[in-house]
Amino acid sequence: MNPLTNMKNVTKLSEYELNNASGKASWHDMYKDSAWIFVGGFPYTLTEGDLLCVFSQYGEIVNIHLVRDKESGKSKGFCFICYEDRRSTVLAVDNLNGIKLLNRSIRVDHVMDYKPPKDGDNGDGSLESCAPLPQINVANIKPEKEKKSLESEYSSKEKKRMKREN
Repeated sequence: MNPLTNMKNVTKLSEYELNNASGKASWHDMYKDSAWIFVGGFPYTLTEGDLLCVFSQYGEIVNIHLVRDKESGKSKGFCFICYEDRRSTVLAVDNLNGIKLLNRSIRVDHVMDYKPPKDGDNGDGSLESCAPLPQINVANIKPEKEKKSLESEYSSKEKKRMKREN
């Protein structure tokens, strides 16, 4: 699909939602489990730092993968960015898609299932977490009785420490 056509379609969708707010979920909600965005069409001269400066205005960036040519190491003009909070992706897509950056229109869009490359591997096969964080499991919350016993245990340890200090 032509990038300009895609930008026009995203703009139309956003305008439609604003004008016809009927309580329906936004088209952004289909990407609720991903905090990654795709950014393409920017000049090859931009670095990770340049992209951080532009995109961090909409939230804390926790990961950026600037795609580079394997042989020359030069940028290919697109990257993937992960925000700490998924809501930042909505702001970035809505506000930065189609803007001109150094006289080039950039494309900014959601990414459903992005997996960072293995060079970001921690060595144990797992990657650093990237938003959104998992929901709190209610089953792991300790009952009130256990909380009180933990509090009394803590206070008795605190009392012993204070006695040693005096």
